[in-house]
Amino acid sequence: MRTWYEIRRFPLAVQLLLVNQLGVNTGFYLLIPYLATHLTENLGLSAAVVGIVLGVRNLSQQGLFVIGGSASDRLGARGVIIAGCALRTAGFALFALGDHLAVLLAASVLSGFAGALFNPAVRAYLAQEAEERRAEAFALFNVFATTGALIGPLLGSALLLVDFRTSALTAAGIFAVLTAAQALVLPARRIEPSGGGVLADWREVLGNRAFLAFALAMAGLFTLESQLYLLLPDGARRATGWDGAAGLVFVVGALAGLLLQLRLTRALKRRGDRARWVAVGLGLMALAFLPPALVTGVSGGPDGVADAVLRVLPVLAGALLLYLGVMVAQPFVMDMVPAFGRPGLTGTYFGIFYVVSGVAAAIGNTVVGWAMDTGRDGDAAWLPWACCALAGLASALGVVRLRRLGSLPAPPEQPAVPAPARGRTPA
Repeated sequence: MRTWYEIRRFPLAVQLLLVNQLGVNTGFYLLIPYLATHLTENLGLSAAVVGIVLGVRNLSQQGLFVIGGSASDRLGARGVIIAGCALRTAGFALFALGDHLAVLLAASVLSGFAGALFNPAVRAYLAQEAEERRAEAFALFNVFATTGALIGPLLGSALLLVDFRTSALTAAGIFAVLTAAQALVLPARRIEPSGGGVLADWREVLGNRAFLAFALAMAGLFTLESQLYLLLPDGARRATGWDGAAGLVFVVGALAGLLLQLRLTRALKRRGDRARWVAVGLGLMALAFLPPALVTGVSGGPDGVADAVLRVLPVLAGALLLYLGVMVAQPFVMDMVPAFGRPGLTGTYFGIFYVVSGVAAAIGNTVVGWAMDTGRDGDAAWLPWACCALAGLASALGVVRLRRLGSLPAPPEQPAVPAPARGRTPA
């Protein structure tokens, strides 16, 4: 109940963006996890062609975040968010209606570019609307995003019992509804002129060495968060011998987010500066990969249900630790990004942040994938887990180093709380 009370305290625009993120993740995870299977089994495409289609989508999104961020600053976040949702509606509809490679590539480009538009724009709008309550707003943003990431695959697996086209059209319908809601409800905001060109904005942000160092340090955050969809589900399946065990990882995250995220962020905000909690969160994320390493190398399948439960518990403990680390660090990371520069470049800072940290995280994920293959072939199942733990530790130490050098933005001053009058009890 406390969470819902806090949501109502935010402006209507923030409330809509929270619901928007729930819908975005529901629609995205309703379709994308099953896309590769559809392309290979239903359309008969080769693995190489499937890799091209998926790679084009990722490149269109990750490589163009800076375009979305700059457009948000120049044209206003509201219009960029609406355009992004409309483009994803078209892209997902194309996945449903097309079976030729040209159509599939067009769908990949549209859906990827859509994410490049509205992801930095949504965060820029949220940061500007929430003002001094940015950390709490991004904490709630995480709750809605995690819930959508849980609902999406469950709904998608049910719709696939009909066919892939139904699933894709449902996802497109969700984005169409979100587009209409944003156009009707999301208020426009006055745009402050930047005073220079787009290239000048990029040079200003890229010239901020402290910001670039922080973005690189966050490679560990994004690399380890990605393992919620790769390494941890794989570990749950191998520990139990049951494919459905992967879903338990997402259930743990959704429940933890709903119960703890906002309370945790508010408590930590009162107890220290943001950089310290980012480092602590990254440290928790590093520790999360130690318990699963104890059971994923056990040979043979489980001996009955009780043994399967005992084997999956360390994996779920690791998932819980990883989610807790994300809950501790991520709201303060999102709070800090716009604080590196002036308000007129909030979108550009988010865009370049996602490009820099995303490229570094892609390298990290490649290393994890190599470690998974090498570990299986060389009887070293612990290797990918150790790589993740080291990545998290390196990121945490990087943030600690930046904090000690004074390179990170100072936390905003908290408003003074007046002392209660003598003889009266505060309400």
